[in-house]
Amino acid sequence: MANTAHLVRRQSSRDLNPQRSVDRLELKEMRGRLVVENGNTTSYGTANAAFEDTSPNAKVKSACSSKRGSQDGKAIFRPECGEEERESWDSKLTFLLATVGYAVGLGNVWRFPYLAQKNGGGAFLIPYFVMLAVEGIPIFYLELAIGQRLRKGAIGVWNQVSPFLSGIGISSAVVSFNVALYYNTIIAWCLFYFVQSFQSQLPWAECPKVYFPNGSYSLEPECVVSSPTQYFWYRTTLMISEDINTPEAFNWKIALALVVAWILVYMCMIKGIASSGKVVYVTATFPYIVLIIFFFRGITLKGAFDGIRHLFTPSWHTILDPVVWLEAGTQIFFSLGLAFGGLIAFSSYNPVNNNCYRDALMVSMTNCFTSMFAGIVVFSIIGFKATMVYDKCLSVRNTTISGLLGNGFDETRLPPEGTVLRVLNADGSNTSVVMPLLPECDLQKELDNSASGTGLAFIIFTEAINQFPGAQFWSVLFFLMLFTLGIDSQFGTLEGVVTSIVDLKVFPNLPKEILTGGICLTCCTISMAFAHGSGSYIFVLFDNYSGNFPLLIIALFECIGVAYVYGLKRFADDIEMMTGQRPGLYWLICWKYLSPLAMISILVASFVEIAVDGSGYAAWVPSKGDTVKHEWPTWSVVLILVLVFSSIAWIPGAAIARLFGVVIIDDNEKAWFPADDLKDFHGIMPHEVSKAETLLFCIRADGTEGLCCPTSIAADEEDID
Repeated sequence: MANTAHLVRRQSSRDLNPQRSVDRLELKEMRGRLVVENGNTTSYGTANAAFEDTSPNAKVKSACSSKRGSQDGKAIFRPECGEEERESWDSKLTFLLATVGYAVGLGNVWRFPYLAQKNGGGAFLIPYFVMLAVEGIPIFYLELAIGQRLRKGAIGVWNQVSPFLSGIGISSAVVSFNVALYYNTIIAWCLFYFVQSFQSQLPWAECPKVYFPNGSYSLEPECVVSSPTQYFWYRTTLMISEDINTPEAFNWKIALALVVAWILVYMCMIKGIASSGKVVYVTATFPYIVLIIFFFRGITLKGAFDGIRHLFTPSWHTILDPVVWLEAGTQIFFSLGLAFGGLIAFSSYNPVNNNCYRDALMVSMTNCFTSMFAGIVVFSIIGFKATMVYDKCLSVRNTTISGLLGNGFDETRLPPEGTVLRVLNADGSNTSVVMPLLPECDLQKELDNSASGTGLAFIIFTEAINQFPGAQFWSVLFFLMLFTLGIDSQFGTLEGVVTSIVDLKVFPNLPKEILTGGICLTCCTISMAFAHGSGSYIFVLFDNYSGNFPLLIIALFECIGVAYVYGLKRFADDIEMMTGQRPGLYWLICWKYLSPLAMISILVASFVEIAVDGSGYAAWVPSKGDTVKHEWPTWSVVLILVLVFSSIAWIPGAAIARLFGVVIIDDNEKAWFPADDLKDFHGIMPHEVSKAETLLFCIRADGTEGLCCPTSIAADEEDID
């Protein structure tokens, strides 16, 4: 195994050597011929000049310039020869906003608060931040660095690391495509609710009336046994069927919303990062504005601090529960958008000397603190809703008791249900009454009655908004926020697909606008599978299985590819040349040991959980006004297997095909990387292998890597000494 990895590393090392078409003597001669304007040598290459060119579509010409310039007293990196043609971000702020918008999504608002409340409140933050440090930030850092180094989408990147690993990129693109299919359905639901919010009375505020031929009416029975918000969600919005096998009517309202959602996505991506880069100024910042508005509204509500206290009150015993660690690791992984290929695509448009380490820390911490801030906002409003329900329950209970026993009753000495009581009337006569069943009023139980995902956004939160003065305004703000949270995550997911296809030159003569339109049209057509009675059940199937397991496996192989094939020392050298700072031992330990171990643990625990608890979906039962768990039918299980294996089968398949000489990815274009220029710019000296690197990572004194054994380590330590 070690010999195979060594051969693969040697092959990929030869492939990644910068290919220069002009030798250094010719470059020096060409440098002297550049036109000089205002005393400054003209610089070519948007990405090479540290974001100086504001045109995202500027093409880089094969001209050369000086290595150093200055702007506001700061040195600017300019390589000897311009980069190959490639789009680039028009500013560092655009890249950061796009990455934050991609990483911060709906899960931060509607999943993290539920998980924190469910898994020990404040105690949940311990496994959450541990998994962030061990799994989240290291893989986020890895993807930003490898994309910036190799300057391609996910497929091109992993094919250049080694042709045997090209399946990793294909798997990322397939998963991104599958996730984009159902993720836009959430955006369509948000658009539907957004439009409905402009009515004079919110349509989910009251139960609809059923009119009879004689002019009388009654409330819809299904709504009465559930609630107005539940009825509007399940019956009006989803037109839900009784199970996944009976799709019933086609939901034209959601189908129309899906078409509009896909048109909006296409319009925002039509020019690649040139258009989506402008849109993120709105989509990445607007959710924070709305969250801040809801924060100040929420903390002024009665019961808000009960909700916040309920969210963060620690239950320390939960730390010993392995399920809590599983859910913390899963939330970190999917909240940051790892292994989709979107981060690799975004970073490939960065300048080659961009500080990807600082970006990884900044975006990851922004994502996590957004989750906590969103949790405070959500539970301040849930606390208000719970208090309103609790107060109403107490009012009904006290009114019932006082009507039977008068105002001077003792709560602790109430007779049990069914007891016959003799009540003294005002005229002195006695009446026999039966003690009724009194409602149980428990504020803690109401606070526990939260939900995640669509249940939180479209049922619980909308029920709380109903109680606000000017509920329409708050509803418009809330669903517009969800829309912007979702659509910029959709940009990043779909960009991973588009960039990979463009870099592979699958359709070399097809303009990117038409390619993006074709992908959006294909996704829109397939997504009509979610626009019928059982569409929400199919949505749950896609949500649970199209991304979860495949993404964990893809990220695992990304770590293996960098740590055991590309080489840790080589990767650390690349990062040092790009950022001027070598990654510390901690990051190397995470990439080689801790992160793979964390992902394997999550995978094993997930399989065990499915084996023990089973898997199914919540089907709506109209007569009960509630959901009941159903098992997946056989055809659904087959679809689950197809979704999972169609994503991960590319990883071993591409390696086996390459082993037999079959080339799946024919991408011979080498990665542009001005290593010598970067070394000169940062003043980097050759790195001496330390004893710790030899002991922990089996890096020999000559820089090669192999298996660790006591004899070789001792020999290497002698060489170092």
